[in-house]
Parts: sequence; structure tokens; C-alpha cells
Amino acid sequence: MKRIGFVGVGAISGIYLENIANVFKEIEIAGVCDLIAERAEKAREKFGVHVYKDMHEMLKDPTVDIILNITRPYEHFDVTMAALEAGKHVYSEKPLGATLEEGVKLVDRARQLELKIGGAPDTFMGAGIQTCRKIIDSGLIGTVVGASAFMVCRGHESWHPDPEFYYKFGGGPMLDMGPYYLSALVNLLGPVKTVAGMAKASFEKRLITSQPKSGTVIDVDVPTYITGMMRFHSGAQGTIFTTFDAYAAEVPRIEIYGSEGTLSVPDPNTFGGPVRLFRPEKGEFLEFPLTFGYSENSRGLGLADMAKSLESGGSFRASSEITFHVLEIMESFHKSSSNNAFVDLKSAPSKPEPMKKPEIHGIL
Repeated sequence: MKRIGFVGVGAISGIYLENIANVFKEIEIAGVCDLIAERAEKAREKFGVHVYKDMHEMLKDPTVDIILNITRPYEHFDVTMAALEAGKHVYSEKPLGATLEEGVKLVDRARQLELKIGGAPDTFMGAGIQTCRKIIDSGLIGTVVGASAFMVCRGHESWHPDPEFYYKFGGGPMLDMGPYYLSALVNLLGPVKTVAGMAKASFEKRLITSQPKSGTVIDVDVPTYITGMMRFHSGAQGTIFTTFDAYAAEVPRIEIYGSEGTLSVPDPNTFGGPVRLFRPEKGEFLEFPLTFGYSENSRGLGLADMAKSLESGGSFRASSEITFHVLEIMESFHKSSSNNAFVDLKSAPSKPEPMKKPEIHGIL
């Protein structure tokens, strides 16, 4: 039984706390800490967890096996590096780091210390994407020739209580939401070989209309309209479009195009469906039943898989090989845009192993 220490108890922490406490039976919560003490106290009141004075007290606790890093993106590097130096394995919210340079340093240091880094998203391990993986692997759409992905929204300032960091270093639609879409594509099609991108910030300032900061004007420091093209090692080509600058769109989340059909992939920010398959003999998209477990919000699934691998000595799916490759893809879109050139990627991880249908929910 691996014990998990939470660094950060913000909005996303609730589902992690809920699932580790009630779903995943092979990990347990060691305790939590947060710079805002009230957040940690709320977690203690709801889940009865231990509250550490700060991250440093947590890192000194020999009973903590894995640090769950749920801080803001620009804080990921410092927290993960401190945990590694303290001899802890780390599972981080996305992205691995705010820059590729940070990712390189973290992966290298973990390797030197013989420690593991895992990371979000783990949504690709859920029933929706895993059913799509089974469809592709079994040849139901033939040879994959291409893919497209779209993440279109108007940003977070109309609903998020503290949206400013989405427009600062480590933020933007690609680093924020790109990991969900790219992790799904890499799981389905394998690693990316070459990319090209175009990026811009459509608006220099944004107005917060959500409480409690309604009326505050934000300076935009990162691109908010990013288009990327990808050539996969498999020979397939793909496009991805992410933006915080559009009110609405009528486009699919992800589609995979094959020589014998088309696959409509569900929202990669979720674990479930619907999965829809088009075969020419049918002439229409038909919903395909989910064939794996974890269709509900199962955040923590990747963490549980990582903990299991530490017990068995095997590999795990939401690994630093995947999170680093995704980070390299995202940064390379921006690099390509700045240099007006194609970028060849250095990392090329294998596709993660497909999930196995659980005999007992919550035990991998």
C-alpha cells in the first residue's frame, strides 16, 4: 500500500481525495498541505486526512511514498524537484513542467536518483479512449492515415475563481488543455516525429467577470490561439487546434481517419464516452459500446497504476516518458511558430500498454 502526500489542495484535488479515499484500494492518503491553510483544513474536515504544516514537513515524513503535485503549472518544477531530492516518487498534474528545459532537468534527476515521475492526464486510461484504442488495434478502421483535434473555448475568466494564471507563464490553451488531447493521440497512434505550429495572442488583455475578482483586467502573456500539425512515426498526419479566443464552435473533439472508416473519439478531458464509429457499409456514425472500466471521473487512476508498478517493478502508463513527449510536442509548436520552421522531436516513447478490464473496480 503506497501512501500519497498532496502538495496543493486546489479545485482539482477534490476528485483525487474522493477517489483515493473511496475507489482505489491500493493507495491511501498520507496527508495534505497547501499555502492557503483553509484549503487544507477543508480537506481534513471532509476526509479526515492529516494536515502537514508545509511541504517540507511532508517531505521529511518517511511514510510518504509518492508526492501528488497539484500546484499551479509554473510551480510544478520546484515542487517536483524538491520531492525528488527528498527521495520521493512524484505524480504531477499536467504539464510536467512549464518549459521543456524544466522537463529535461526533472527527468534526468529522477533517473539519477532511481525515482519515478508520473503525471496527468490519466483520462486516456479510461473506458472511452481505451475502447477507441481497441477499435484501432483490431483494425476496424483499417490503416490510420490522419487525425484531428479541437479544443475551443472563450477562456476561464467568466467562471474560474482565480483565472489569471491561465494567461501567464506556464498557461495558455495548449499547456492547459493540450495534454489531454495529445496524450490521447499518442496513446492511440504512437509518438510524434515532426511538428509545425502557428501561435498568437488575439487579445492583449482579458476582463474577469467571475467572482471574487470580477472587474479585474488581466494582461495576457502567452499565446491563446495555437494551431499545430504533427507527423507521427507511424506515417499518420494530425492537426490540433487550441484556443481561449472563440465563443463557440461546431467541431469534433478528436477524430481518427482510417482506410476503412472514421472513429469519433470522446472528450479526452473525460474518462467515458460516447465512442462513435463510421464504416462505409453502414453509411453513418453508430455508437460503439464501451468495453473497459472507469467510465466515470476516475482521476487518480494513473496514480494508482504508478503505485502498482512500484510494488511490482513493472512499467506504468501515465509515465514521464509520455508526459515529457507531450511537453516536447507543445513547446515545439511554439518554437516552430517563432522560427517559421518544422521541428523534429527528440523523444519517441512507445505507446502505453492498453488497459485490462478490471475484475474488481479499484484494483488494477
